[in-house]
Amino acid sequence: MPIITLTSDIGLQDYLTGAIKGLLLQNCPDARLVDISHHISPFNLPQATYICRAAFRHFPEGTFHLVLNNLFDRKADYLLMAKHNGQYICCADNGLMTMIAGEMPAAVVRLPLDPGAPKTTINLVHIMAQAIRQVNGGAALEDAGTLVSEIVVKNNLQPLTGADYIEGQIIHIDNFENVVVNITREQFDEHRNGRKFAIFFRRDEMIRSISETYADVPEGQKLALFNSAGYLEIAVNKGNAAGLFGLQGFSRDQLQQATYQQLSFYQTVRIIFE
Repeated sequence: MPIITLTSDIGLQDYLTGAIKGLLLQNCPDARLVDISHHISPFNLPQATYICRAAFRHFPEGTFHLVLNNLFDRKADYLLMAKHNGQYICCADNGLMTMIAGEMPAAVVRLPLDPGAPKTTINLVHIMAQAIRQVNGGAALEDAGTLVSEIVVKNNLQPLTGADYIEGQIIHIDNFENVVVNITREQFDEHRNGRKFAIFFRRDEMIRSISETYADVPEGQKLALFNSAGYLEIAVNKGNAAGLFGLQGFSRDQLQQATYQQLSFYQTVRIIFE
């Protein structure tokens, strides 16, 4: 009984998410389908990476992850399927594979598209579903497609660092408008090295401590903590940090930007060590 997860930027406004599930169940009738998120911002690969990495690690080996974000980034005649950490990831060859895995997976195959079929989301998912059925039935990964050693490689956004600071980018704003920054607890501890610190955002807002829970501060007060995924989060107890402070996440325009330094102060959080 395979577990198949779904992550996309499709939303839930129309039929497509339901049709995808129906198609998967036609090919794998005993599958357990799990929605991770269908509300990732369009073209937002950093957010998709954060959501997938945070969720995938909690699934058992043998899980199949379908990542349907930015499927039509390139005019390709194939999809990718890889085995990573005992799990399988299916997505377009758009850079997400290496961003989610954090490296080149040990084994990646191309799943050829049907040249006679329209290149629609449904037909692409059908190709993925056939590969899942084959691998779940006992076939080796290379039997489902053609092994490749070169794919589109994109790296995860990394914070800027210096001797006395670390500066991260907002990669996600959750349903409570808590702001997630691409600084992990490990990165913070390594650069802090026992020193005092101050967290700055929107130029004049400052936090000098890390909380354990939202209730550590009075209602309406700002705080910083490391969330369940291990990333720095700026929040307001029973409030909305993004709206209150005008903080913003990734924008589509950044796809064309060559340097991280072009981000505005509404999109970054800087920690100064003393």
